[in-house]
Amino acid sequence: MNNEIIPIFYACDDAFVKYTVVSLHSLIKNASREYRYVVHILYTEISERMRSVVSKLADDCFEIRFVDVTPYLESISDKLPVRDYYSITTYYRIFIAEMFPDYTKALYIDSDTVVRGDVSRIYFKDIKDAYLGACREQVMVQTEEFGNYAEKVVGVSRYNFFNAGFILINCEQFRLHFVLDKFIDYLHYYNFVVTQDEDYLNLICKDHVYWLDQRWNTEAYGELSYPIEQAEMIHYIMINKPWHYDNCPFGEFFWEYAEETEVCGELKAVLAAYGDSEKARDAESAKKLVELAIAETEREDNFLNRLNRDKRAKDRVEILYKIEQFEKEGRFDEDVENDPPGRVLMPDEIEYVRKTKAEQLKTKLAFKVAHKFVDGLKADKKLIIKEIKGLENFAAIDSGAIITCNHFNAFDSFAIQEAYEAAQQPQRSFWRVIREGNYTSFPGFYGFLMRHCNTLPLSSNLDTMKKFFSAIDELIENGDYVLFYPEQSMWWNYRKPKPLKRGAYLCAARSGAPVLPCFITMKDSDVIGDDGFYVQEYTIHISPPIFQKEGLTRRQQAEYMMKKNYELWKEIYETVYHIPLSYTTAPENTEQLKGFVPGIE
Repeated sequence: MNNEIIPIFYACDDAFVKYTVVSLHSLIKNASREYRYVVHILYTEISERMRSVVSKLADDCFEIRFVDVTPYLESISDKLPVRDYYSITTYYRIFIAEMFPDYTKALYIDSDTVVRGDVSRIYFKDIKDAYLGACREQVMVQTEEFGNYAEKVVGVSRYNFFNAGFILINCEQFRLHFVLDKFIDYLHYYNFVVTQDEDYLNLICKDHVYWLDQRWNTEAYGELSYPIEQAEMIHYIMINKPWHYDNCPFGEFFWEYAEETEVCGELKAVLAAYGDSEKARDAESAKKLVELAIAETEREDNFLNRLNRDKRAKDRVEILYKIEQFEKEGRFDEDVENDPPGRVLMPDEIEYVRKTKAEQLKTKLAFKVAHKFVDGLKADKKLIIKEIKGLENFAAIDSGAIITCNHFNAFDSFAIQEAYEAAQQPQRSFWRVIREGNYTSFPGFYGFLMRHCNTLPLSSNLDTMKKFFSAIDELIENGDYVLFYPEQSMWWNYRKPKPLKRGAYLCAARSGAPVLPCFITMKDSDVIGDDGFYVQEYTIHISPPIFQKEGLTRRQQAEYMMKKNYELWKEIYETVYHIPLSYTTAPENTEQLKGFVPGIE
């Protein structure tokens, strides 16, 4: 037998422990016998008789311990806003990492479940630095009212809201990131009333969840995307309890295990005694929960609205509302933030490539200052680059190339610069295309960088643009990289890829260059910026290059590369965020989506 202990936790009281018996029995029956398991039953009140019933389930592989959480709750009682949390057993899972400091990981399982799979397969998954592993909450995915609640009250996408009834807790990350302290802070700040502790956990763990196969939390709710026989765990959520309803979805699996336990008679008595008045109460309870979700969503002072008002810079909140409006109106190529008033860049004001000695010295100084500036941003955690994926794709190119990137932050070009430097391509230079006004009118320190860090400003003057295109051709011929933002606009912290413009791809087609698509994904860090929003952690995804396709005209070539670029970005977006890419754009405003979104031609 492997000596590593697998810790498993349940939380229950005397009224619910009989259902814990069924769940625990099913878990023990299906678990691998190669490991040792310690099952902790967290409680405040359980009778001696029921403790004895549970204890009889122990065997050579399974040890069962009862842990009275009362002393721990008393030790932190001064931090808790109300004493009601003593009796809400589901809150106990949040205390596990702090109560058991020797554990690095732990499984928590709700009592209203049957476990049909081998839990050791989940426990030994490497969830890296995720706070926990969990499955998606189907109530949020499949019911509009609850999905709206998740997004407009908790601030978590309905597709990335997890059910906390089966979670693999990364205890080290819980302690490292002060999950318990954050939970207590939020308890004081706002009272979530729809899914209670699940709301708090989703808020705290947003963007730090390792998604488990959905079969490990198959909810007795809505539609399944797989046969029920494949379920590794079945979760009888909300009012769908097989000990209350003969026709409960998947109830036969519960009774299969219940029949083998000492509490089966009690459970059948509960079922027999559950009459029409109780069922009517359940129906009313389910209806009121939907109404509560709607009411919370519509409340002017709900959590997300209050947070926006209290903690977040007003201009950033306005930008988010503006982005939401622009997406609905299909105005994807318009900036949501106002740049300084610009002027036209004339051809005699710039030499894009053939710089004078004085200009070369300024460029050298600008890069030195920029590196120091970026190092400072990283040290202060204002720029966090978590990971760079696909660096080998730089080496797949033996010529100059157009690099493309999504545009969501004034510092995102620094992130791509970091990727270029990490790829160790010293024989090539890195250039970036910028807006006209950023070159001619941007003031101060940023203006200096805009003008001298190998920037290639666009212009509204035709003769200047001729020089621009000639410069692109020369740089590509020299084997250099040129960064374009083909979305054209910058939308702050916008995660979706936007419809692309042809300019970058026409330049690639004109010079015969490949396109190297880069897409940056984001997740909330633990750091709150000066604006009251979480600083984003960036992962830079470098896709395989898109090479020229034989037999196409220049325009066809550009169209092919542009669409291929968008497809690659879309795939990264959907893979990383686990969300189908869609837009809120009204049907009458979908002109810019044509050619990118299926069904819009």
